[in-house]
Amino acid sequence: MRGYVEPGGTWRPFWLVTAALVAFVVLDVALPGGDVPPLIWAVATVSVLGIVAASTLSARRLWTVRVDASGLTVGRESVAFADIDTDHLRDVDRGVDAGAPVLGGGWSLPRGRTGLPLKLTDGRTVLAPTRDPASLWAALCDGVRNTTDGASGTQGTLNP
Repeated sequence: MRGYVEPGGTWRPFWLVTAALVAFVVLDVALPGGDVPPLIWAVATVSVLGIVAASTLSARRLWTVRVDASGLTVGRESVAFADIDTDHLRDVDRGVDAGAPVLGGGWSLPRGRTGLPLKLTDGRTVLAPTRDPASLWAALCDGVRNTTDGASGTQGTLNP
């Protein structure tokens, strides 16, 4: 069984904002004219970088998709391989099921993600948010094929 991990967020915005703030400080020091007091720069830098870092950490915790030996995990929600309808998974081509809840929470799919519809053995359909549906589908098919036990009986937070 091969694992699959898709991070929910990237640190790229944090480093871009840091580079922009450094450039602004350098320009403030290099250019003549009224300087911005250092206390203002410190407060602005800590505030802005704190907000960007908090949003990045939040995205990584809420939207990271992981397939391992125990099943599919999106954020805090988990679906065991035994709870996935194998026949439906093999027939899934693409597209989303309107109205299906998104694993990991939220009202809709995160920006830049596609919903891979998963029908569960209890009849519910959920969407697994992913940037690479083909790779996630392959990892899930591999995991489901290697599962021999029955339904897990766990409902998680998506109880009907």
